[in-house]
Formats: sequence, structure tokens, C-alpha cells
Amino acid sequence: MINATKDTFQNEVINAKGTVLVDFWADWCGPCKMIAPVLEEIAAERTDVKIVKVNVDEEMDLAMQYKVSGIPTLLIFRDGELKTRSVGVSPKEEILELL
Repeated sequence: MINATKDTFQNEVINAKGTVLVDFWADWCGPCKMIAPVLEEIAAERTDVKIVKVNVDEEMDLAMQYKVSGIPTLLIFRDGELKTRSVGVSPKEEILELL
């Protein structure tokens, strides 16, 4: 998994080919900690999906740009285009369906 900042987001997500799952999270967020191991499992199983994490406390501009109002927020991009979003903790099966 890759940690992205406003300086690396364009290259890691927008310019990326294929599917990118972006996880907007924070250290203090309990649900974010619950979903983290699920995302690690998906990263290990799905080599065709790039997983990028964005810490909302450190990257408020990105969070505002993508209208992140609750965390965790998962954004799914395909070839740089935002396709779908999910807010809150979702079971692994639901996340896989989004992909």
C-alpha cells in the first residue's frame, strides 16, 4: 500500500492505469482501524488493484477536493477517473464488488 500526499496523488492515482482504491483515513478513527486489515488482505490477493492511503489530517486539501465528509471513505478510480465511493466500514465482499 502506498501513502499519498497532494504532491504524489496525481502520479499515484490520476495518472495510474487500471484500478486504484483510495482510502481516506485518520489515526484516531476507530472504523478506519477496522477496515485497514481488510484492505491489506485485498492488496495481497488482488495484484491488479493498487491501494493508496490518504491521511485526512495531513492532507486536508485532498479530502476537501474529493468531498470527504466521513471516514473511512473509499474512492475507486479506473484509469484516473473516479468511478464510485463508499463511506464507512464495509465488509470485504462489498469492497470487492466495488472493484
